[in-house]
Amino acid sequence: MTNHWIDIRNSDCILIMGSNAAENHPISFKWVNEAMKRGGKLISVDPRFTRTSSKADFYTPLRSGTDIAFLGGMIKYILENEKYFKEYVAEYTNAAFIIADSFKFDDGLFSGYDAKSRKYNKKMWAFAKDANGIPKKDRSLQDPRCVFQLLKKHYSRYDLDTVSSITGTPKEDLQKVYEMYSYTGQKGKAGTIMYAMGWTQHTVGVQNIRTMAMIQLLLGNMGVAGGGVNALRGESNVQGSTDHCILFHIWPGYLATPSTKWPTLGDYLKRRPKSKDSLSANWWQNEPKYMVSLLKSFFGDKATKANNFGYDWMPKLDAGTPNSWLDLFDEMYKGKFTGFFAWGQNPAGSGAHSNKTRKALTKLDWMVNVNIFDNETGSFWKGPGMNPKKIKTEVFMLPCAVSVEKEGSITNSGRWMQWRYKAAQAPGDAKSDGDILIDLMKKVKYLYRKDKNAVFPEPIVNLKWDYTTNCEFDAHKMAKEINGYFTKDVTVKGKLCKKGTLVPSFAWLQADGSTSSANWLYCNSYTEKGNMAARRKREKSGIGLNLEWSWCWPVNRRIIYNRASVDKQGNPWDKEHPVIQFKGEVKDGKYVSKKWVGDVPDGGWYPMQNPDGSMRTDTKYPFIMKPEGHAHVFGPGRADGPFPEHYEPIESPVKKQPFSSQLASPVAATYSTDMDVYKSGDPKFPIVGTTYRVSEHWQTGVMTRWQPWLLEAQPQIFVEMSQELAKMKGIKNGGMVVVESARGKLKATAIVTIRFRPFKIQGNVVHQVGLPWHFGWVHPKNGGDSANLLTPSAGDPNTRIPETKAFMVNVRKA
Repeated sequence: MTNHWIDIRNSDCILIMGSNAAENHPISFKWVNEAMKRGGKLISVDPRFTRTSSKADFYTPLRSGTDIAFLGGMIKYILENEKYFKEYVAEYTNAAFIIADSFKFDDGLFSGYDAKSRKYNKKMWAFAKDANGIPKKDRSLQDPRCVFQLLKKHYSRYDLDTVSSITGTPKEDLQKVYEMYSYTGQKGKAGTIMYAMGWTQHTVGVQNIRTMAMIQLLLGNMGVAGGGVNALRGESNVQGSTDHCILFHIWPGYLATPSTKWPTLGDYLKRRPKSKDSLSANWWQNEPKYMVSLLKSFFGDKATKANNFGYDWMPKLDAGTPNSWLDLFDEMYKGKFTGFFAWGQNPAGSGAHSNKTRKALTKLDWMVNVNIFDNETGSFWKGPGMNPKKIKTEVFMLPCAVSVEKEGSITNSGRWMQWRYKAAQAPGDAKSDGDILIDLMKKVKYLYRKDKNAVFPEPIVNLKWDYTTNCEFDAHKMAKEINGYFTKDVTVKGKLCKKGTLVPSFAWLQADGSTSSANWLYCNSYTEKGNMAARRKREKSGIGLNLEWSWCWPVNRRIIYNRASVDKQGNPWDKEHPVIQFKGEVKDGKYVSKKWVGDVPDGGWYPMQNPDGSMRTDTKYPFIMKPEGHAHVFGPGRADGPFPEHYEPIESPVKKQPFSSQLASPVAATYSTDMDVYKSGDPKFPIVGTTYRVSEHWQTGVMTRWQPWLLEAQPQIFVEMSQELAKMKGIKNGGMVVVESARGKLKATAIVTIRFRPFKIQGNVVHQVGLPWHFGWVHPKNGGDSANLLTPSAGDPNTRIPETKAFMVNVRKA
């Protein structure tokens, strides 16, 4: 989230699209209700009429997988009707930037596409630059090669009739949503988006979110109270786990994972683009401080300048080889893995194309299942279609403590790091994750020290591993390690900082090895003042920032890019809900003193303009993480194009789409084993399928399916369908049906409802059904199996997240 949960109450218009917050994030929805009490409007856009839809001021449906078409139409509406916030767009985004002549777009493909590799040469999408290497700009937004004009041209094709024909959304509903939401593009108004897996789990997942981010920039909704792009994470600490590098392509604090492209630390630290514009903070220029401090955290005194602070010891990704979830199980299926730790997960139920995942597990020599209960992964070898006598995989079960049985922090969707305490002792042999990791690595280190012929022992034996008290994992020690220490006496900012003291914030980190920090973003979370995440002082007035309740990354800033919430003189666009405001003493038309009030400012420099209107040369643009200091309407870093473009899902009910001859994303991740089958436009599978959650169950149900009171409320897998589809198929409410895709099938109870309605797509009737993905064969006995038996191994080219929200199926009576 760029903003936070409580801030939702400040919104004038909330668009919930790609999520069902009322049902899946019910506590968060209290802030939606609060906004509505204050006059805010709620829009729900969803293939199904959900509990969120029932609370909305306006609801409209769309076919799964057509969000970019829907939002692209909104961009066209905003531009043509001049609903955009002109000053914000011209001054704070790259809409004014001139694009080089090498950039082109033709019939669904951007310039630089190589059909053989199915990749783009992104150098073709460069900015035009002046003699000093600074992007050329036209703040009037009139140059035909400026981003703004190229944007208008790109989305000129997304008219109401065309968008309606492919989304299935009625034309008048599109007009209504566009009018309601674009109202927030004026001073003093703010709109926000709440999205979740309904947007991300597509082959165009990143571009779904990009499209909405562009809308927010056009309307001036980034950095302001009640605005932002707000991801609703699917578990209470997903944000924290992402921050601390649970994904393959990042290290803690979103530092890139080392690759063979950067064999040395010097190569790694030179890869970031540099800015020659003195007004750009280009904050990533500080990365050497963060990287060296991280390596010092890993290896302590063993990390020295002579060994590149331990960088040489760290494993590196093979350049150009993806290592995502889909790729790991693809390689596992091909027999290229010996062992596998399934830690706090259930891939045999949660992974796309679960039949392939389960088959892949049979190719292992061993697997360790770390979880609180038995699950489909740990017992895969005795599951449906398996013959235990023919499976070589040896499975070890390590019982693990559940969240309330351990102390530590969680970081919620709004980036708030909140400390929680142990409420109960873990039963039996169950241990906390920390204790299991500590014991495991101690044994590994022992074995490496013992074996004089161990291969490449340095990263193991030199790893700093002192996070226990009385032989048990100590969450406080780990939290301090994450914050970071001064590793020797050093003078920073004119102050002598003593060895062993905690670093006050990331602005104090150094690149010479004199500081450590296991995650620069969390530097400031546990200081000499104490555990900031444990603070519990509520704000009694104001806009809900609550600066002394817990701690928020970065440096306790509650709304990211809040410098964009003020004009060039530091005055809030929204005087009723100021996030920050500049207070300065003026003398002879110039500021002679400065102070920002409100939230922690995203850069404490003076405003861009003096009171007399003259421009300052010692300040910075507001979007400090971007090399050019401007937010990206034109995004040249994405794998699938700088402007989002509608492509159909890998499996689609249509054979042609109206915006180009390119049906699906030309760079989507697909796979080619004998189990990978994709069927688009196939009459055998004419119905759109999607997956979702229910309030009563959690993820694959490992935690909740064992609770009898929850199981009583939602006892088995079901498939929800329209009355029209049920009538056509002769299916009755409560009857058993078979749902089948090109990859698998399962039995489910039919729920016949008016919540789904048939879509009219390009003149044809298209039906859609939905299934929850919480179930599995292990428990309960007659609960059914995972909905992911139906979903394809196909993913977004940027993140490779699986496309489980739009695929093709058929339904018949069992």
